[in-house]
Amino acid sequence: MKMRRLGSVQQKIPCVFLTEVKEEASRKRDRQQFQVVATENVNPVAVEANVNCARATEKLDGTCCYVGLYQGQPYLWARLDRRPNKPAEKRFKKHQRSQTNYKDFVWNVEEDFKSVPETWIPAHRVKHHDGHPIPDEHGHIPGWVPVENNNKQYCWHSSVVDYDVGTALVLRPSSDEEDVLEVTAVPLAEIQEQTLELIGTNVNGNPYGLGSKKQPIHLLVPHGIISIRNPSSVDFQQLCSWFQESPEGQVEGIVWHCDNGSLVKVHRHHMGLRWPDGDPCLARRPVVIRVDGTVDAYNSKSLFTSFFKLNGHLFRQLQDVQFES
Repeated sequence: MKMRRLGSVQQKIPCVFLTEVKEEASRKRDRQQFQVVATENVNPVAVEANVNCARATEKLDGTCCYVGLYQGQPYLWARLDRRPNKPAEKRFKKHQRSQTNYKDFVWNVEEDFKSVPETWIPAHRVKHHDGHPIPDEHGHIPGWVPVENNNKQYCWHSSVVDYDVGTALVLRPSSDEEDVLEVTAVPLAEIQEQTLELIGTNVNGNPYGLGSKKQPIHLLVPHGIISIRNPSSVDFQQLCSWFQESPEGQVEGIVWHCDNGSLVKVHRHHMGLRWPDGDPCLARRPVVIRVDGTVDAYNSKSLFTSFFKLNGHLFRQLQDVQFES
């Protein structure tokens, strides 16, 4: 099954509505004493991109990843945004309170930012000045670090790739029936230069109910591959009703892939709605396991081997996937 290449998530995606900041505790992030909420006004960026003719896809609740070359071979990269140190962040926030244009703030990239591994690279389309990447409107420099097998910080990322075989464990619509999902081992070269979402047991509180503490399950889902059927039009009140009342509305949010290549999104927190609220759509979809090959191809204790033993098995829903003890 050849994956359709959609917009790559290399930058923060703007909200489909204009937003405002409220001085109250965030529903999404612990210890954040403000939250960004949507207004009822559609973002001009979305209007210009003709968002109502765009392809609506499910916004997944995990952590963003990227497949690109490292040391001459396709590698999985984990998202790591370079953030300002405390003194610089304090100056930036003071500037934000007193000015309307964040671009007026002057950064010293060499001194104002926390250190990152030597292997770190800035994300695509990050602007540069005098050879240094320029922070975005949030004061961050989006970027990536390669997921190496010996890095415990990214052990769950490591579990979904096998560099010896050159494959990744991917969740996607089945090649035979789009209503059914499939877990399959995909060559890393086939998904090179794509971004994906890592979901699973130890990511973001595991809203999809994958695996268990004893038998954790993690999977990569290519961005834009899970289509939303019968999405609401881009209207604040209609979208609120759709999220709360439609069977297809049990998703964290929507990402629209516009014909001009633009991406815009909305998530439930933008609209003051809970997440998760019941069983997410993705968790309820049937899934077939298609991880074949030979037993000797994978490490006996790897996640690949566990799925290989289930090859051909159809589960009634994704959250029912489990391995034999």
